[in-house]
Amino acid sequence: MSSVLDEVVDGVEPAPGILSVMAGSRPAFLLSIDVGTSGVRASLFDDAGAERILHPGTRPSVVSDLGEFDPDALVEEVISTIDELLASSSYTNEIQFIALSTFWHSLVGVDATGVPTTPLLSWADTRAARIANNLRASFNESEIHLRTGCRFHPSYWPAKLRWIRNEWPESFAATHQWLGFGEYLCLRLFGGTGGSISLASATGLFNQQACDWDWDFVRALDISPDTLPRIDDEDRPRLTEPFARRWPALAGAKLAVIVGDGATNNIGAGCTTKDKVALMVGTSGAMRVVFAGGPPDELPPALWSYRASRTRVAVGGALSDGGGLVRWLRESLNLETADLESELSALEPDSHGLTIMPFWSGERSTGWSPDARGVILGLKQETQPVEIVRAALEAIAYRFALIARALDAVAPNASIVASGNALRYSPVWIQIIADVLGRPVTLGNVREASTRGAALLALEAVGKIATIEDVSVSSAEVFEPDVFQPDMVRHARYREGLARQEELYALLFGRKT
Repeated sequence: MSSVLDEVVDGVEPAPGILSVMAGSRPAFLLSIDVGTSGVRASLFDDAGAERILHPGTRPSVVSDLGEFDPDALVEEVISTIDELLASSSYTNEIQFIALSTFWHSLVGVDATGVPTTPLLSWADTRAARIANNLRASFNESEIHLRTGCRFHPSYWPAKLRWIRNEWPESFAATHQWLGFGEYLCLRLFGGTGGSISLASATGLFNQQACDWDWDFVRALDISPDTLPRIDDEDRPRLTEPFARRWPALAGAKLAVIVGDGATNNIGAGCTTKDKVALMVGTSGAMRVVFAGGPPDELPPALWSYRASRTRVAVGGALSDGGGLVRWLRESLNLETADLESELSALEPDSHGLTIMPFWSGERSTGWSPDARGVILGLKQETQPVEIVRAALEAIAYRFALIARALDAVAPNASIVASGNALRYSPVWIQIIADVLGRPVTLGNVREASTRGAALLALEAVGKIATIEDVSVSSAEVFEPDVFQPDMVRHARYREGLARQEELYALLFGRKT
């Protein structure tokens, strides 16, 4: 078994070229592209939702220490991925639709000609922390949270836009329109910037009930309404002429959907109802439930509420640290041993005397503290590096336990399905999570759930399938046969560790999570 610290780099495993996934006579019908913070992946699907050809991504996306991307470099990465996928494909039939899945919360300004006026700011950019705190003094956060599904936090647009106005006034003045990366990619490939409900829903400026911008909040923030992208999920643009010539198989293809990757990850893994919660650990971490209908009437403060589409809601919590913290520990502690999994397994639960606040990249759920930072408390001369790693894995599991507690108000007694490369290579970590939660955890084996989820939503949107549940893979196809059962003796031990972490949180940040 490879070590989790050997395998996880930005939450993405190295992948060989193009993979032929399924054999069959049905031609490719749809191209699905997933743009994550750690790489770009793409697949071809037929009109029944079966995956034909997969490009699992070989070039990791490059993000700066400030949480910035070069938007044009990221577009070029998408273009190269499509080049390679189509060049390797044996299909000569014309592909009819394109589906896009991109990371939520990004922000870039463009001028009247579509040229970027700012870098692409990701959720990891925390420079607007002070402004997020100031928003709490100016608005009723509970009311805004219920309307927009978002707390005041530097990962969302309200704080980011005020920060740009203050820190980059010339760039702010030159901006004709504010876009997420999904809209910017559409501008480059399709020539227009029509926004999607899913991407808009995770900005902090969207009214979850009305499925439109929260215009009252927009005006209160002094944001010009015409700088926001028009929300239109019915538009079906085609590629611009240069890209239609470059990719003859896509010359007639229409854009079917643009969706946030958290929602597509759930859908691709078969977690589309309230009885299944998806737990994902990549660079960051999240627990989410996706279901048909509208947002909850009451939303726990720990959680956010976005949309997968006009008819489906995603509710959950997110951690800024997951596999990224594991990577940092590997590099900082110089842990390259192939026996790390067995060394971690040999340690008793919470036996290291350490309490860790896993906020190296700041905190989102559950306390949404813009000022939170990483802490290791209890270090001694005899503390071993492997003990620090074990304590960190447990600390992240504690944060998931707090999210799970809040999700019980929305999806009580739901089963938990885990995914993400940071977990795939560490059964020890999955067992820690099961023991901390006191609930069984099943490891999903869908390789690229986000590309599959976007494809299913697209097929539903264009009428090829009635609902995504109609072609949702069976549990035998999605899940490994082994379920990680909790050890309730260890669970009791971990309850003490979680209580200790909560006490430290209250001491540092003045409140409990």
